[in-house]
Amino acid sequence: MEELPASLLVEIMSRLTDTTDVARCRAVSKGLNAASYEVRWLNLVCSMSRYLKSRSPETKHLVTPFKTVFSHLVCRSTSTLDSVSLGVDRALGGVSFDDVEDESDDLYLTDMSFIREWLPSISHALKSFSVSDFWVQSCWRRSEALSLISSTCHNLVKLVVRNAWLSVDGLCLMPTLRHLTLEFVRLDDEDLSRINACFPNLTQLSLIGVGGLKEPKINFLHLTTCQWSVSNAPLSLVICAPCLVDFDLRCIKPKLVVLEAPSLSNFNLSLENTDELRLKNCANIQCLQLSVECLSLGFLFTMFRHCSTVKRLTLDLVGRRKQVDAAVFGIDTLLGCFPNITYLSLGPGAWHVMENSFRRGGLADGIGMKMIKQLIAHLVVHEVEGTLAFISSVLDKSTQLSDVSLLIHRDVDSYVAGGLISSCRSKFPRVRWRWGIWKEGIKDTWVSDGT
Repeated sequence: MEELPASLLVEIMSRLTDTTDVARCRAVSKGLNAASYEVRWLNLVCSMSRYLKSRSPETKHLVTPFKTVFSHLVCRSTSTLDSVSLGVDRALGGVSFDDVEDESDDLYLTDMSFIREWLPSISHALKSFSVSDFWVQSCWRRSEALSLISSTCHNLVKLVVRNAWLSVDGLCLMPTLRHLTLEFVRLDDEDLSRINACFPNLTQLSLIGVGGLKEPKINFLHLTTCQWSVSNAPLSLVICAPCLVDFDLRCIKPKLVVLEAPSLSNFNLSLENTDELRLKNCANIQCLQLSVECLSLGFLFTMFRHCSTVKRLTLDLVGRRKQVDAAVFGIDTLLGCFPNITYLSLGPGAWHVMENSFRRGGLADGIGMKMIKQLIAHLVVHEVEGTLAFISSVLDKSTQLSDVSLLIHRDVDSYVAGGLISSCRSKFPRVRWRWGIWKEGIKDTWVSDGT
């Protein structure tokens, strides 16, 4: 090991992903010890084990404070750091206020005084910065970390902040920032105006469980990918992004949703009721995933009536059982709304509504029925003959449908499931059948690959 070139040792060390592992390598050889300080990244996580030891009366005097360890690592690094990540283990998210008896700040990682100790010395070269705070200590302490980061890190490209209460006071323009993730954050920017103004060149944005929003607006000219999971019930959501291609939106009962994204191609929408959904210049969607309440189904399809470019549709319906049972919306109507679909995936709620609608009135012919080529369905078999009749009618009218994958609920009797499978295979030998099992909260299991 000592005979290897120093540059190669640095390359070996740089391929590790945890600073703790890098530290362990220092004991192996003098070469690795020297190389460890040349690594251009720093990634340190406070584990649950370390946290418990720091709280135990028997061991806490043996544990060096986490902030101290991190600050020393920054100071001892002889290289130019371009990536820094610090945080607490995700398991610490389960620690409640009842488990904490004092007002400690040893793991309050967005603490301005702590960050000010080391960030200015490495900020000039920093390209990526990630901090995952300890919510029990950070949720009631308002941090101005964004102000410090934006005023010192002039070359930052990626910023990730989790589990913190963030102020936007003093937030400065960051023209180099391209990727922003805020996760489980209380943000003092109720309409996102400061975020829009100070991060104008974002291309990727992820807002997961960001609280404090009332009428948020996303307005980024260069944004191409966005994931937005809204934790509260805002009055409205407005998204204006001319270059947006991939958008994942999950929200609960907003009064108004406005989306203007002419380049949008992949749209995943999970929506629990809304008074109004406006789609402006969204005529290029090709892959659409919808998880909506039954009561909103017809309303939503009316909103998507101009999206004739949709080729792949994934649909599930949620709501109380009475709502699902009462819904009347057939697969023929669905394919009439999206006449160019070649791929259709139906969740258990959607399949139930479609099968019930068929039992009440059969299926009508339509151009949409002629286009579909692949069908995936999650179903619960209550009565084999009725389910088989529905499947048969779909296949009779969908002349190009040649690939069908059925996932049957795990609690369905194996004799009933076997009878359905056997009947489908014998009646439609031209179809490539694939079989599997599904259950709530468990990953789908495929039994047959269709070969």
